[in-house]
Order: sequence, then C-alpha cells, then structure tokens
Amino acid sequence: MNNNILNTPFDTAYNTAPFSKIKDSDFLPAFKVAIKNAKAEIDAIIENKDTPSFENTIEALEFSGEQLDRISNLFFNLNAAETNDDIQKIAQEVSPLLSEFSNDITLNEALFKRVKKVYDTKDELNLNEEQHMLLEKKYKSFSRNGANLTDDKKEQLRSIDKQLSQLQLRFGENVLAETNRYSLLITDEKDLAGLPEGFKEAAAQEAEARNKKGWLITLNYPSFIPFVTYADNRELRKEVAIASGAKGFKNDALDNQGLVLRIVKLRHDRATLLGYKTHAHFVLEERMAKTPETVTTFLEDLLEKSKPAAEKEFKELENFAKELDRIDNLEKWDSAYYAEKLKQKLFSLDDEQLKPYFKLENVINGVFTIAHKLFDLNFEKISNIDTYHDDVETYKVTDKNGDLVSIFYADFFPREGKRNGAWMTSYKPQYIKNGINERPHVSIVCNFTKPTKSKPSLLTFNEVTTLFHEFGHALHGMLANTTYPSLSGTSVFWDFVELPSQVLENWCYQKEALELFATHYETGELIPMDLIEKIKKSSNFQEGMQTLRQVSFSLLDMSWHATDNPEAITSVKDHENIIFENTSLFPIVPENCMSTSFSHIFQGGYSSGYYSYKWAEVLDADAFEYFEEKGVFNKEVATKFKDHVLSQGGTAEPMELYKRFRGQAPKPEALLRRAGLLK
Repeated sequence: MNNNILNTPFDTAYNTAPFSKIKDSDFLPAFKVAIKNAKAEIDAIIENKDTPSFENTIEALEFSGEQLDRISNLFFNLNAAETNDDIQKIAQEVSPLLSEFSNDITLNEALFKRVKKVYDTKDELNLNEEQHMLLEKKYKSFSRNGANLTDDKKEQLRSIDKQLSQLQLRFGENVLAETNRYSLLITDEKDLAGLPEGFKEAAAQEAEARNKKGWLITLNYPSFIPFVTYADNRELRKEVAIASGAKGFKNDALDNQGLVLRIVKLRHDRATLLGYKTHAHFVLEERMAKTPETVTTFLEDLLEKSKPAAEKEFKELENFAKELDRIDNLEKWDSAYYAEKLKQKLFSLDDEQLKPYFKLENVINGVFTIAHKLFDLNFEKISNIDTYHDDVETYKVTDKNGDLVSIFYADFFPREGKRNGAWMTSYKPQYIKNGINERPHVSIVCNFTKPTKSKPSLLTFNEVTTLFHEFGHALHGMLANTTYPSLSGTSVFWDFVELPSQVLENWCYQKEALELFATHYETGELIPMDLIEKIKKSSNFQEGMQTLRQVSFSLLDMSWHATDNPEAITSVKDHENIIFENTSLFPIVPENCMSTSFSHIFQGGYSSGYYSYKWAEVLDADAFEYFEEKGVFNKEVATKFKDHVLSQGGTAEPMELYKRFRGQAPKPEALLRRAGLLK
C-alpha cells in the first residue's frame, strides 16, 4: 500500500499543500506512482471501445494526470523558491522521467488516432468557443510534438527532449550557485560612502548571519542593485558589477557557455525534426506574433524609434559624470550610479526619499485595496494553511458575496535556496469539474529588502512596480473562470501573458492610487503631492536607454533561436558582441557575458519570447489609455477587463479577447506616447 502523502488527496483547509508534512524524499517515489497512474488513465482512453468523441477523448485527456500535475507544481515551485542539494538532485532525476512521459503521450499512435478522429469531425460537433480552443490545442500538442514522425525520428525526439530537460535545469542550478558563491566583505567603513543607512544596516546583518565582521555585499538583488546605484567607491562598484555579469562565464565547473551552445543546437534540431525552419518558427506559431519576421520587424521599428533618444540620454549621462567626477570613460558600473544622481538633479527625486512611504505591508494593503476597488476582491490574512518557509504569508481571497476566489501565497525576501528575480506561479489551477468550480492557489515570489533590527522592509519605487507587476499576473490566475485547467488563468499565448502584469504597474504612478497606501512608515503622513508629481515626471527618465536595453535582449534571444545554422556559432561571447554592436552604448566588458546567466531564455519559458515584454507594453499602454479616458477606478472598464481578459485565460485568440475588452485593436502609438518617444 502506498501511503506517500503526495499520492493521497490532501486533507487540509481549502485542499492546500501540506508543506510541513512533505519530506524531500517523498517526491521521487510520488512522481513514479503518479506517472504510473497517469499512464493507466491514458490507457483507459485508448482502450475505450466507443467511437472517439469530444467527451471520451479530448476532455478525458484534459483531466488525466491531475495528481502528477499537482506534484509537479509543488516540486518545481520549491526548486525555484526553496531549493537545496537534495531537491536539485531529484530534479535532475525527475526531469527526464517527465519528459519521457510527455513523449509517451504525444508520440502514442493509438491516442493520436482518436484525437485526430475527433479533430477531423470538429465542424459537426457543435462545440462552444472554449471547447473548440481545447480541441485545437490538444490536436496541436500532438502534431507539433512529433505525432506524425516515423518511429526512428520519434526516438530522436525523445532523446533531444530528455537532454534538454536536464541541460536547462543545470543551467539554472549553475546561475543560482554562482549567485550564492560570490560575496564582498567590506571592513573599512569609508568604502561604504554614498550608501544609505538602511542598506548598511542590512549588509552588517548579512555579515553577522555568516559569522563575519563588517558589511557583506552579495549578488542578490536587494544587495547588488543599491550597491551599484549608491556606492561612491568606483573600484568596488566595478568588482561587484563584473562579478554579477560573469555568472556562468569563468571556464570552471559552473560555466554555462557549453550549455548555451548545446541547448541552442538541440532546440534547433528539435524544430527541424518537426518540420520547422528554426526553433523560433516553432515557438512563434503559437504566439500572437506568429513569425520571427514579425518579431524582428517589431523590434527593428522600436530600435529605430528609441536609439536616437537613447544616444542623446547617454551623451547627457556622459557629460554629467564628466562634470561631476571627471569621468572620461563611462563604464557599465557607472550607469546606475550616475543615472540616480542625474535623476536627483533633474527631478529632485531620490529613491531614498521615497522609500519611507513604501513600507512593504502598506504596499501590499495598497495593491489589495486597488484590486478591491477594481474587481470587488477581498483579502483576509489567514494562518490555518501550511507554507514551505516562515517568510511566506497566506491570504484567503473572496468576492463581494463572500465566496472563495483563490488562496494567495506571498514570499518576499531573498535567501540561499531561492533564485533571484520575481515571479508569479500557481500550486493548483482553476477549472470546473463535475459541476464544481475548483478555485486556484496562486503565489508571488520576490526578492525585496528584508526588515532590519531598526527598520521594516522599505521598498524602492522599482520594487513597488515589481510587486504590482507580479500581482497583476496573480490576478490573472485568481480571477480565472474557465472549464479546462490547460486554458485557465495565465495559460495564454506567451506574448499576451504580460498584459495583466504590465497594465497594473500603471496604478503606481496615479495620485488616486498612491493616496491609498503611500504613507510614511513612522509618521503616517501621506506621500506629499510634489513627490507624486516628481514620480510621474520621472517615469520617462532614460526611457530611450531602457527601451534600447530591452530591445537588445530580445534581439539576442532571436539571434540564438531564429538562426538556421546554430552550429556556426562557436563562441558565445563573440556571438553576443556581434549582436550587441548596434544597441550597445557602453564599452564591452571582456569578463562579462549576458547569455550565460540569461535564465529567462535558457531555463525559463522565454526562448524566442523575450520580445513579449515590449509587445505586451503596446497592449498595456493602449489598455491603460482606456482607463484614463474613463477614470482609473472606472467600474465599467474594470469589469470589461475582468470579464474579457482576466477571467478568460486562453479560451479564445488573445487579439479577439483584447478587442472585446477595448472595442478595437491596440494602437502602437500609445506606447510611444507614454514613453515620450513620439515626435
């Protein structure tokens, strides 16, 4: 008898994960049992003697492997937010098993025959829009993943998928290990000149936690970003910046150069095996953009419009640094430092001036209040559900009738077992089965400045927008209201998924929104109006340089994945230098390499998709103009956004959903207007 907690229904409040009762050693056996069970469910579909129908084939397939999906969600979320050597070892064992199982489904001839039979009669089936979309997606999941290949080519595909799953994992493990490996211990206080008091206190606390005397600087964002932004000591800024940029690029055991070249080649081999010209052609077929040509045209257009502005801003920064400190050659480690000083000069605005108004708890309450005003959601902090770490906070989310909408987890501070950055994820999707609307369990994970002995967690304005961004994704997950889990919440085309997150960031700049939560953590005083004005005015500061930077990352992504001859690339660094030639403002740093720690595209799901941040900005600028026309808390517009975008997941083509909300297609000018790049 199997009494593994992961293979039994959870006997918990709201069916949440019993984290404290799960042992790392439970995962591998649980995966094996769940895969076996899922295979039995697939066999039952194949062996069904009835004529293949939407219900007995497509729906049955959609709801198979539920237990396996649940375990996978738990495990891989832990591997990102609270990993350790054991979990990483299990990940390396489990990933090939999962990739093998996924191939067992998509390469199963008998199963594909049934799916194809239903697909071929789709016009006679009288399906609703969501059912039609599910059928399309299920059929494509076979045809796009090798169902039509000959047996020997299917074996080739299996081998590629197995290798890719392991290489991508190793890439991420190396980046995390590199992040944890470096630290700079400062023992002379004069080397801390320019750094804010709160930062110094946090750095001293970090040193103390590691039994060291002095101030410890790490590559975790809450340590790294303020250091390169405020430290007057240029040599130390250089050291820390180079350490950050050299992750995976040291020709040692944690080097990622070989992994990058292998991943790129295997992705290309996979695409050509399936009949596509490149990996980008394969990926983009299932995106709003549709083709690499569309993406490249989009990026080149943005490049053309942003480059003159970026060059002008860079010249201004160069002149400013020269005037201020006689800096003759502006380097990458000078960028954040002088940009911050220039921003202070131009707008009399300093992040340190703003931080007291952005106590983490207040910002959380603010984003909750905004969600209440827009979408009638209520958030209640609860303590009766389990978490994987003491830092994690849990909330019950209800609608205006008091009905459960979602369980919400929030995990805000950096630690050794957690990768850098910020993301939204889910532990359980929303779907409707047997007449029951199963509600989702959604989580956001960030790396914000920890509270110190004397101060609570005070956010930079950038961290405030990050929290709003991830919370926008969370709303997409929470408000999901679809029948099928694979079409629910954020399961949408990748270049549409950033719309809810990026649109919510706009409220950070609105007086009506800031007045709800931006109060001084000591005095309770509301953020002064002149600071709100300065925040708005400075929102386009160096927008040309920012746009150029994002475009350069997107072009790098496309250069790796839209090439039809990846084997011709033998040096990661040389390849990068060629790609960045047209977008680079700063001198090249020989010790640094972007690709070797570009986790978005080599570990996350953004390969051939990094452009989607800018693509979604077009949608979000256009969408927010609609709110501005009617009022930023206008109920009618908010309800349309909820009904046509947030709740619909991937049940229809994204452009169709957008037009139902907006009444028209998005206009690119909205983005250029907002960015101040429109002449």
